[in-house]
Amino acid sequence: MSISDWPEAERPREKLLTRGAQALSDAELLAIFLRVGVRGKSAVDLARDLIAAFGGIARLIHCEPQQLAQMPGIGPAKTAQLLAALELARRALWQEAQAVPAFERPQAVKDWLRLQIGGLPHESFLVLLLDQRHRLLKSETLFRGTVAEAAVYPREVAKLALTLNASAVIVAHNHPSGHAVPSRDDIAVTQRLQNALRLIDVRLLDHFLVTRDTAVSFAEHGWLDPT
Repeated sequence: MSISDWPEAERPREKLLTRGAQALSDAELLAIFLRVGVRGKSAVDLARDLIAAFGGIARLIHCEPQQLAQMPGIGPAKTAQLLAALELARRALWQEAQAVPAFERPQAVKDWLRLQIGGLPHESFLVLLLDQRHRLLKSETLFRGTVAEAAVYPREVAKLALTLNASAVIVAHNHPSGHAVPSRDDIAVTQRLQNALRLIDVRLLDHFLVTRDTAVSFAEHGWLDPT
């Protein structure tokens, strides 16, 4: 059955306008982007198929554009729309995080990190550079791979901090497995990084372990030297 044949109150677009976006399921929100389905399937049916094929909405929006564009009912135009919407969300969270010192709005930083790297299929190491008031200056992804392979992290992070004249740093990496507990290598790299930054008078304020569902603070859990 076509969505146009549904009761008006149950159509995704009408439901969003009358009840708010939070009332819609992931598939209904995605269906608004798709607009139309394919033969024998409504846009909502197609959206459910896409979410199932990628293993969730987070993996779908973090997949390679070429892979998404090849899915039935998507194509280049809809891929561009989805990527643009995701980037708008990232930028909105980034501006919110920049507006005040980072730890006055820690949840904004966590939300931005989850959107930025939480759904990636590979491990990624992200550095946030902060000024003297702990306002965000810049974010940069330095590495892809596993933390265990990252013997160069301290040198590269210190070099970036010096280049931008940063006073403090926050780092984050994701676990694609969804396991939100740091490994021994995670903790060891954090200690080496903290020691390296101390030599150039830059503070490591926190290290976040990010998954699709959460962002875990090393500082909050006592995994970071507070001195």
